[in-house]
Amino acid sequence: MNEWKKEVSPALESKRDEFLLLGYSGATMDEIWECLLARFEKNNELGEMKLHQLVNEIMRLSVNEYMNWLTIHAYKGTKTFESKV
Repeated sequence: MNEWKKEVSPALESKRDEFLLLGYSGATMDEIWECLLARFEKNNELGEMKLHQLVNEIMRLSVNEYMNWLTIHAYKGTKTFESKV
Protein backbone atom coordinates (compact mmCIF):
# COMPACT_ATOMS: atom_id res chain seq x y z
CA MET A 1 0.00 0.00 0.00
CA ASN A 2 2.86 2.43 0.74
CA GLU A 3 4.01 2.16 -2.87
CA TRP A 4 0.78 3.95 -3.84
CA LYS A 5 1.41 6.94 -1.59
CA LYS A 6 3.34 8.78 -4.31
CA GLU A 7 0.66 7.93 -6.87
CA VAL A 8 -2.13 9.38 -4.75
CA SER A 9 -0.20 12.37 -3.41
CA PRO A 10 -2.35 14.84 -5.43
CA ALA A 11 -5.46 13.46 -3.71
CA LEU A 12 -3.76 13.62 -0.30
CA GLU A 13 -2.71 17.20 -0.99
CA SER A 14 -6.24 18.09 -2.01
CA LYS A 15 -7.64 16.57 1.19
CA ARG A 16 -5.05 18.39 3.30
CA ASP A 17 -5.97 21.67 1.59
CA GLU A 18 -9.64 20.98 2.28
CA PHE A 19 -8.89 20.47 5.97
CA LEU A 20 -6.79 23.65 6.01
CA LEU A 21 -9.67 25.62 4.50
CA LEU A 22 -11.93 24.25 7.23
CA GLY A 23 -9.56 25.60 9.87
CA TYR A 24 -7.51 22.50 10.72
CA SER A 25 -4.11 24.08 10.21
CA GLY A 26 -2.20 21.14 11.65
CA ALA A 27 -3.37 18.64 9.04
CA THR A 28 -0.56 16.98 7.09
CA MET A 29 -0.52 14.62 4.14
CA ASP A 30 1.41 12.03 6.16
CA GLU A 31 -1.14 12.03 8.97
CA ILE A 32 -4.01 11.73 6.51
CA TRP A 33 -2.23 8.77 4.91
CA GLU A 34 -1.64 7.11 8.29
CA CYS A 35 -5.29 7.66 9.22
CA LEU A 36 -6.40 5.92 6.04
CA LEU A 37 -3.98 3.03 6.52
CA ALA A 38 -5.29 2.53 10.06
CA ARG A 39 -8.85 2.36 8.73
CA PHE A 40 -7.88 -0.15 6.04
CA GLU A 41 -6.00 -2.32 8.54
CA LYS A 42 -8.94 -2.25 10.92
CA ASN A 43 -11.32 -3.37 8.17
CA ASN A 44 -8.86 -5.84 6.56
CA GLU A 45 -9.06 -4.00 3.22
CA LEU A 46 -5.36 -3.53 2.54
CA GLY A 47 -4.88 -6.36 0.04
CA GLU A 48 -8.11 -5.79 -1.86
CA MET A 49 -7.80 -2.08 -2.62
CA LYS A 50 -7.47 -0.81 -6.18
CA LEU A 51 -5.96 2.58 -6.99
CA HIS A 52 -9.25 4.24 -7.90
CA GLN A 53 -10.83 2.91 -4.70
CA LEU A 54 -7.96 4.33 -2.67
CA VAL A 55 -8.43 7.77 -4.22
CA ASN A 56 -12.15 7.53 -3.48
CA GLU A 57 -11.43 6.70 0.17
CA ILE A 58 -9.10 9.68 0.44
CA MET A 59 -11.76 12.00 -0.93
CA ARG A 60 -14.42 10.49 1.40
CA LEU A 61 -12.35 10.99 4.55
CA SER A 62 -14.22 13.34 6.85
CA VAL A 63 -12.73 15.85 9.25
CA ASN A 64 -14.57 14.05 12.05
CA GLU A 65 -12.93 10.70 11.28
CA TYR A 66 -9.51 12.33 10.94
CA MET A 67 -9.85 14.21 14.24
CA ASN A 68 -11.06 11.05 16.02
CA TRP A 69 -8.00 9.20 14.72
CA LEU A 70 -5.70 12.02 15.87
CA THR A 71 -7.30 12.05 19.32
CA ILE A 72 -6.98 8.29 19.79
CA HIS A 73 -3.36 8.31 18.68
CA ALA A 74 -2.57 11.27 20.94
CA TYR A 75 -3.87 9.28 23.91
CA LYS A 76 -1.96 6.18 22.85
CA GLY A 77 1.22 8.20 22.41
CA THR A 78 2.08 6.78 19.01
CA LYS A 79 5.20 7.75 17.09
CA THR A 80 3.25 10.32 15.05
CA PHE A 81 2.94 12.51 18.11
CA GLU A 82 6.23 11.63 19.81
CA SER A 83 8.17 13.26 16.98
CA LYS A 84 6.24 16.54 17.39
CA VAL A 85 7.00 16.98 21.09
